[in-house]
Amino acid sequence: MHQLVDDLIKIAIAEDLGDGDHTSLSTIPADEQGKAKLIIKQDGILAGINVALEIFKIIDKDLKVELFLKDGAEVKKGDIAFTVSGRVISILQAERLVLNFMQRLSGVATQTHIYAAKIADLHTKVLDTRKTTPGMRLLEKEAVKIGGGCNHRIGLFDMILIKDNHVDFAGGIKNAIVAAQNYCKAKGKNLDIEIETRNFDEIRQVLEVGGVRRIMLDNFNVEDTKKAVELIAGRFETESSGGITLDNLRDYALTGVDFISVGALTHQIKSLDMSLKAV
Repeated sequence: MHQLVDDLIKIAIAEDLGDGDHTSLSTIPADEQGKAKLIIKQDGILAGINVALEIFKIIDKDLKVELFLKDGAEVKKGDIAFTVSGRVISILQAERLVLNFMQRLSGVATQTHIYAAKIADLHTKVLDTRKTTPGMRLLEKEAVKIGGGCNHRIGLFDMILIKDNHVDFAGGIKNAIVAAQNYCKAKGKNLDIEIETRNFDEIRQVLEVGGVRRIMLDNFNVEDTKKAVELIAGRFETESSGGITLDNLRDYALTGVDFISVGALTHQIKSLDMSLKAV
């Protein structure tokens, strides 16, 4: 598992356990053995199984997990995702941590599935954004993929995305693009460059300068998006962003735009209900 995720799990365990689970330690014999099952209480898409396995492993390497469902499974209320057996105290210590991760990640996967399914028959792909829970970005972006979406950049390091503030501070479209190109050359970086545009004049400036992979159409309405896609066609990838909801998602996709980025995939989700109960 990625080191950042491993560190996050250890922080979550330390946050919850402190100097000990005194409730379990005071009520359950230290060597008591038992089994619990993860019950799905709401229809959706399952995600977070691998995180749960890692939590159980760190809490107690002797815990045994029997999997019945995998990440990406379409689950129904009443489904059993897995059982875990071993020291009861260990199971109880892991319970809330497993649920916190799995419920949120399954919520992200479920939300993404709803968006992706709406345009599954079209060329356009749904992208996530950097609007993620601090510390959980890698996990939430993995949940987006599990739900049928695609990842945009992971962070500020793996792609150059020149947004409106960069353009304004750099002194315009051309200055920003040329500066990014020179930076990559000087640093020996092979990074894709995307630039945000706010109007047709900025699009034309990008087309004149070139040297980017993708043009973002920020807060364009559907009609203007269609015109912009036709103007850019065949030269660069296109991405729509801003003001796009589940209600108008398909209208934007029908313009032929390559990607639609939706912050709501990760920052406006409802966790999927589930519980870990004793067998």
